[in-house]
Amino acid sequence: MSESAHRALTLQIDGMSCVACAHQVEQVLGKLPGVRASVNFASAKAKVEFSPEHVQSADLIAAVTRAGFGASEIGELEAEALDERSRKEERDWQAQRTRAVWALLATAPFMVQMVAMFGADLLSPAHDDLLPRAWQWALASLVQFWAGSRFYRAAWNSLRGGSANMDVLVVLGTGSAYLYSTVVWLLDLHDHVYFEASAAIVTLILCGRLLEARAKRRTSSAIGALLRLKPKRARLERDGQVIEVDAASVKVGDVFVVAAGEAVPVDGEVIAGESSVDESMLSGESLPVPKRPGQQVHAATLNQNGVLRARATGVGADTLLARIIRMVDEAQGSKAPIQHLVDRVAAVFVPTVVAIAVLTLGLTWWLSGEFATALNHAVAVLVIACPCSLGLATPTAIMVGTGLSARAGILIRNAGVIEQARQLRALVLDKTGTLTQGRPDVTALITPQPADAPRLLAWAAALETGSAHPLAKAIIEAAGRRELALPEVQGFETLPGMGVRGHIDGHEVRLGAPRWVGDGLAAEAWPAGLAEGIDEARATGQTVVVLAVDGLPFGAIAIADPVRPGAREAVRQLLDQGIEVVMLTGDNARTAQVVARQCGISQFHAEVLPEDKAREVRRLQAIHGPHVGMVGDGINDAPALASADVSFAIGGGSDVAVEAADLVLVHGDLRHVAAAIDLSRATLRKIRQNLFFAFIYNVLGIPLAAFGLLNPVLAGAAMALSSVSVVSNSLLLNRWRPKGGR
Repeated sequence: MSESAHRALTLQIDGMSCVACAHQVEQVLGKLPGVRASVNFASAKAKVEFSPEHVQSADLIAAVTRAGFGASEIGELEAEALDERSRKEERDWQAQRTRAVWALLATAPFMVQMVAMFGADLLSPAHDDLLPRAWQWALASLVQFWAGSRFYRAAWNSLRGGSANMDVLVVLGTGSAYLYSTVVWLLDLHDHVYFEASAAIVTLILCGRLLEARAKRRTSSAIGALLRLKPKRARLERDGQVIEVDAASVKVGDVFVVAAGEAVPVDGEVIAGESSVDESMLSGESLPVPKRPGQQVHAATLNQNGVLRARATGVGADTLLARIIRMVDEAQGSKAPIQHLVDRVAAVFVPTVVAIAVLTLGLTWWLSGEFATALNHAVAVLVIACPCSLGLATPTAIMVGTGLSARAGILIRNAGVIEQARQLRALVLDKTGTLTQGRPDVTALITPQPADAPRLLAWAAALETGSAHPLAKAIIEAAGRRELALPEVQGFETLPGMGVRGHIDGHEVRLGAPRWVGDGLAAEAWPAGLAEGIDEARATGQTVVVLAVDGLPFGAIAIADPVRPGAREAVRQLLDQGIEVVMLTGDNARTAQVVARQCGISQFHAEVLPEDKAREVRRLQAIHGPHVGMVGDGINDAPALASADVSFAIGGGSDVAVEAADLVLVHGDLRHVAAAIDLSRATLRKIRQNLFFAFIYNVLGIPLAAFGLLNPVLAGAAMALSSVSVVSNSLLLNRWRPKGGR
């Protein structure tokens, strides 16, 4: 089956109670022909790839439904759909709360009795009944079969689907205690009853689920916050008038007007007016960005002063905001490599716990001769071993981390990048457009005869019209300012890393690096003063391109590209993190040396071709292992970005570079590279802490329960607290801030 035949969709999964449920849904979907699925327990979403030749989306939903879960297809993310989902979750939460409140009221009469029982000996409760057993049975039945009915439904669906989840453990534990106590009461035996344990455990788990659900919703708030930024209305110019329309109806090419204080409705290019635009909601930058004709504005940014007229260039799903939302959603729904350990544990966890509980029941009954004591121990084992916290440990931290990064102007494509970024030992930086602003300007025209300068610039601009390089734009803009007429170019050709060439007025013309244009030429072939002028420009850190006509140098153009603000600070932060920084550029050695010195970089390589950049990445990987990153912005950086273990793209760079990268720096601030690495380390610390909390409950709790050192009610409380502690610990990640307050 070809890769192109695949279709991808996202399913919202309802009814999952633990990571074992997520594993079951993955298995159910994976058994269908040509289907690959990844289910995220925390977000309750399944990312599915399938071949329409074998199955349809209805088949996927039907398979999940047969397994006892609910499923619905999620289309394009919209604020209205998210709000409806939130309202449904709120209604479900209110219903759960009602059941939990009634369960608490029904369990309350047991409290006095439980205090008296635990007061005698916490580990060996007394056997006196303060409540008539008929009352105990009635109250416990209400809790067990009404308040706790969801556990029975979920357990049955899980077993019917061929696996066992956390609800099976709850039903086995509390059901065994309830059934045994009912038999003792009906037969009027003199053994102790455990109605209080079955009721208290169900109540504690219900309360824990409420707290867990509320906390989980806070971990996914980033998507909702981004969706609500989408402007609802736009003002378009139509037939000389300005009319207000729905922002969703704007088409590419429409001219829209944004007054002071209004949000930009769609992405566009300014064609008239000047203003400052607050882009903090997209980039994390607090300072307004000046906008003038020719510059880009983005949907949801806020025009602060002045009136802007702009032509729509990106609408609907093609706006920067929409792409950010998609990337955050995909990252939050993906799995970090460390999650696969949890998945393997979940696959065998519940059956293993059931086996331990049965073994505990048998051995304790045989050694003590008391079935009630053995049942008490077995129930405690079943209740303490809830795998919920295991399933929440990784995805909740990932969801908080990716939401934080989006608000800081850092877009992460998938959760695996978070784990890889923290391990970086070396980082390769492109120069033009990455360390420098990527908005170069022509500073000098170097020709033996000053009268040749207009022809030099016009021919160079004519050649560069077909190029997407940042230097090409500078040359074209310089020719435009001088209102030069550009000649027609025949046989245009681009040579990546070298330059461009073509034919003008019957002459073979080249424009590019001096080493390429003048390759093989003797020193005397260079016109007087041209080589010296090139050397002087290079000595000040300027980039120089040479125009050759019929193989002979004609003139040179000096171009300056200032270093990005904060580039030196970004390099210092990376070095402080213990990361080796290397600069690569296709520019000449003198210019590279000047820029490297300005940025505080000691290692750099100049006159590097695109394939050489990828080769340098692989060389560093041979030294540091799979821990090498790359930051770039241009088409020529794509091979190196693809070769790197973690790749960063400048948000304003080429689409090819952005598509090849793992992380996108929306605002182009290099300090966000260090921030992204710092956030990845903070997120992984939270994941490890969460996994520690999750495992320690079971590693310590199961043996304590098996040996009778943990009462079932306390086991239920510990189990509920384990999930809440994991989610709460993930939410503490919200305290993270980029260094320097950015």
